[in-house]
Amino acid sequence: MTALHEMTIAEAARRIATRDLSPVELTRAVLDRIAATDGVLHAYIAVTAERAMAEARQAEAEIMKDGPRSPLHGVPYALKDIYDTAGLATTGHSARCRDHVPAEDAHSVAMLRAAGGVLLGKLATHEFATGGPSWDLPWPPARNPWDIARFPGGSSSGAGAAVAAGLAPAAMGSDTGGSIRLPAAFCGTAGIKPTYGRISKRGVLPLSFTLDNAGPLAWTVEDCAILTGITAGHDPLDPASAEVPVPDYRAALDAGVKGLRIGLVRHWYEADRRASDEAIAAMAAAADVLRGLGAEVVEVTLRPLAEYQACMRITALVESFAIHADWLRSRPQDYGEVFRYRILPGALVSGTDYVQAQRLQRVLAQGMLDALRDVDALVTSTTPGEAPVMAEMRAEANFAAPPLTNPWNVAQMPALSLCNGFSASGLPLSMQVAGRPFDEATVFRIGHAYERATPWRARRPVVPATPIDDTPVDQAAPPPAAEVAARFAALAGLAGIAPDARQFAQLCEAFPHAEAMAAALPRDLPFWAELANSVSLAGERA
Repeated sequence: MTALHEMTIAEAARRIATRDLSPVELTRAVLDRIAATDGVLHAYIAVTAERAMAEARQAEAEIMKDGPRSPLHGVPYALKDIYDTAGLATTGHSARCRDHVPAEDAHSVAMLRAAGGVLLGKLATHEFATGGPSWDLPWPPARNPWDIARFPGGSSSGAGAAVAAGLAPAAMGSDTGGSIRLPAAFCGTAGIKPTYGRISKRGVLPLSFTLDNAGPLAWTVEDCAILTGITAGHDPLDPASAEVPVPDYRAALDAGVKGLRIGLVRHWYEADRRASDEAIAAMAAAADVLRGLGAEVVEVTLRPLAEYQACMRITALVESFAIHADWLRSRPQDYGEVFRYRILPGALVSGTDYVQAQRLQRVLAQGMLDALRDVDALVTSTTPGEAPVMAEMRAEANFAAPPLTNPWNVAQMPALSLCNGFSASGLPLSMQVAGRPFDEATVFRIGHAYERATPWRARRPVVPATPIDDTPVDQAAPPPAAEVAARFAALAGLAGIAPDARQFAQLCEAFPHAEAMAAALPRDLPFWAELANSVSLAGERA
């Protein structure tokens, strides 16, 4: 029998509905698991044990009287600490906001509460959902439960670690360039970035106006479908929220993939960014599984991965800096080093480059739509391989090789990450299933069929009893050459930022990566090449 702390939402819901499982018993078991292991994993910033038990008792009384009102009724969940929670601090994992207590719940949190979910607490992230593992923040970085020396993925790092290790049946994360799917990949869970606008972002700390998405991580695709169904829907107070009907995502889960035509985007992980031999083999095996289930799998060629990276990074750099500009200019010391390293280059990106990135986004989105007219979905690898070692991660690396997750943020389409095997060292590997705008149902259907046909959900990590030393990674950059320093000093002055000597050296190291991506943006896009004057998927919603 499944241990209570490893129970999925779907399984718990069935047992709660038949009065075979008490929400109080389930919540207590998960809280005990947190108490036993989170000192090693650091998945949580705050555990709301008393609140959780009170909500579990309330849910139990309601269910005994009237039955469950949703599959989440009486089931615990956790939140990445960028979701506003009334009366409970929402910190963004930053000293800047450690005392910030919102007056209202985020829209999606209110929907989870209305569904009867039991809030366990707030999860570790990267500072304001960007940056990377940091050791100079009020809370330590989360660890990967499969190997605590490894990166759990970011920025929904605590969510990935908590779900994989049984510290929460599910969690809500966010995804600007892969921040749901990467933790899902490295921690071996499922996680979906829905269509842009499918889940309201009101009350979620922003990182990029254009690229941010809210969405769930869970142990199974079915659980992701459950949480997406609960949190999706139009929010008239969120200008980015789409007024598109939300289907019953579970209704078609068992339809299988027979008769579906699925496009395999091999060149992204075999040529554009060469993945490990193990990741390539896992993708080949996954394609064979889908064929064996009755799908037609055909190879599809899309635009080079670097184009999506350039578009995403330039957009995110500018918008992220814009969100934090005033504070970064006046109180940069309130942020951690890795955050400043990642965000300050956005101050130097030109308006011209930002406009070109916006124009390219529309072209890339249209190209993806065109590809999806010939296939029902697209599949590719989520990462180039297993999770990296945290002690080897410098902030600069984030600017280098193009991630495999960026394209779906640029195209604003749904993308699901799920486990498709393990490396020789026992670490999870992962693939993405992506679909047409607002067609999460097909994405879930494919992921669920694959998941049920493979053995990967039977394997869980063993969390060690002893934590690893949290040794800070040295982010120091070499002193810039005199001519480089003079140029960047002038640019920094124009941007109104005054980095100290260490930050200035990091800026001189990081910004050339941004310049290289900006240089890759096409400068000859004719007016008629663009889909619309703003990114719009309205024509695909019918």
